[in-house]
Amino acid sequence: MSAEPQARSPFGVLVIHGFTATLESVEALRKPLLERGIPFSMPLLAGHGASSPAALQGVKWEAWLKDADRAFQNLSLEVERVIVIGHSMGALLALNLAVRYPKQVDSLILATPALKLVSLLAPGRPLHFAAPLVSMMIKKWDLKSDLKELKPRCQAPHYAWVPTEAIRSLFDLIQRTESLLDQVNLPFMILHNRKEATVLPESATMLCNRVSTPSAERSIVWFERSGHQIFCDCERDKAVQLILDYISRRIALKEQAS
Repeated sequence: MSAEPQARSPFGVLVIHGFTATLESVEALRKPLLERGIPFSMPLLAGHGASSPAALQGVKWEAWLKDADRAFQNLSLEVERVIVIGHSMGALLALNLAVRYPKQVDSLILATPALKLVSLLAPGRPLHFAAPLVSMMIKKWDLKSDLKELKPRCQAPHYAWVPTEAIRSLFDLIQRTESLLDQVNLPFMILHNRKEATVLPESATMLCNRVSTPSAERSIVWFERSGHQIFCDCERDKAVQLILDYISRRIALKEQAS
């Protein structure tokens, strides 16, 4: 006789890191999820986590979305519903998954969603028109850390530099994601920094204003001291606890409904 198929867990969590980031940037979430017995996946996106940032050369946003999609599909074999956590660019990929799989994605946790960047060359910024010319002239872009903690727990949360053409592809992903926002109709929580060197605060407010999610099912929690790497910096414990509390609430709602 064949074995009975194993019942799927009611919830799983997909954690998607950001642009140029390593898994160290979201490592703070691993142990708490393990301790609570929640199935989860932390995929490493194409071109990331290599010995050199040159691994991002020629990698486009479609490859990052494909990796996130594959991890989502694999996790969906084990669980009924997925809570997607995305940091920065990972938040953009999470929004894309929410539009693609509205019946399988339970909710979103979006940490510093990278819709409006500090860079004047980014989409919606004054010098975006010059981005193609700049990418022709400058082939690599140095990245600086804005971590507020002098000795962060996680080491090397992102590359030291990035191929400029990869930044152009991130810009394309930003524009694609912004065009999909009105199709997002799922509960979500945003964790966002008041002051950081990568993403503007208006990224969070614009997202809230553009989606179709009812106002009662969306929220923003502001952080006053953290740099962009929110899961590595001085307020990481607060960020992790907020996420665990949110997941607990989603699980409790599911149990009440069943």
